[in-house]
Amino acid sequence: MPEKPSQTSRGAYRFAVATSCFTILLLTAGALVTNNNAGDSVPDWPLAYGRLIPPLVGGIRFEYSHRVIAAIVSILTLVLAVWVARTERRRLARRIGWAAVALVVAQAVLGGIRVLEGDPTVSATAHATLAEIFFMTVVGLAFYLSPWWQSDLPQLDDPGPLRARALAFWTTAAIFVQIVLGAAFRHGAIGLVPHLIGAGVVTVLVVWTGRVVKRRFREVRALRRAVALLHSVFGLQILLGFGAWWAMTSAIAAVQPTAAFVTLTVAHVMGGALTLASSVLLMLTCFRLIRPAGAEVAESVHSHAGAAQ
Repeated sequence: MPEKPSQTSRGAYRFAVATSCFTILLLTAGALVTNNNAGDSVPDWPLAYGRLIPPLVGGIRFEYSHRVIAAIVSILTLVLAVWVARTERRRLARRIGWAAVALVVAQAVLGGIRVLEGDPTVSATAHATLAEIFFMTVVGLAFYLSPWWQSDLPQLDDPGPLRARALAFWTTAAIFVQIVLGAAFRHGAIGLVPHLIGAGVVTVLVVWTGRVVKRRFREVRALRRAVALLHSVFGLQILLGFGAWWAMTSAIAAVQPTAAFVTLTVAHVMGGALTLASSVLLMLTCFRLIRPAGAEVAESVHSHAGAAQ
């Protein structure tokens, strides 16, 4: 039986949740930079116009705010990794903590490359993609540190031919790919059509996975709640997608990004990130509660062998 999490462990969990929340703020700041066309407002890095604090005018406000929040998230991530390394006996938790540090360092380097190279097609898309990987990592670490994960939970058998664990994994992978396609579209690497096709694929997988999980595990509250969260966030994301499309088409002739365009497109970007986080939580809940394929057979064989002895 897993041990009850200590107060120190609970503290690390709460700090991981706080770091995840600051990461959401960082993603929002990044989207504001892109959708306000402020990506090239500061030409140097890591300083800004050779100064620690540049004149906060025009697009510089968005770019500099993004850098400040990124620095805060970097510090929080390092503190979290050290905290986990000192208090956690589970090796996987420590590895995830240091992986998050490596990701945030790589993200900072990519951000510098984006500024110095000045070509957003590849560097900015990679920067946005790595941001989502980092977000998934921090959210996953927070969930792994949670008292719920460390409690004594029943292990469930999945009778279906297509396992809920696999469906949840592929749904998360599809949402991640869809977010990458969206980032590539925003930064001019691809057109809109691949993103629209991806939206259709994600819709099918989200609905399919939710139906399978709810039908097979309708009595399991944790799984029901995880499905409800994913469906709620994804439903809102669909509405935000239509809103962003309307705002984008309405602002084609505008000289500067309109308030409606910035608000709805940034909200759509954040909706994608929260949809990904919700899918990660559903996937991890499935992995925590549902036995992998073949595990029940192996357990049955082991039990029969023990009885025969």
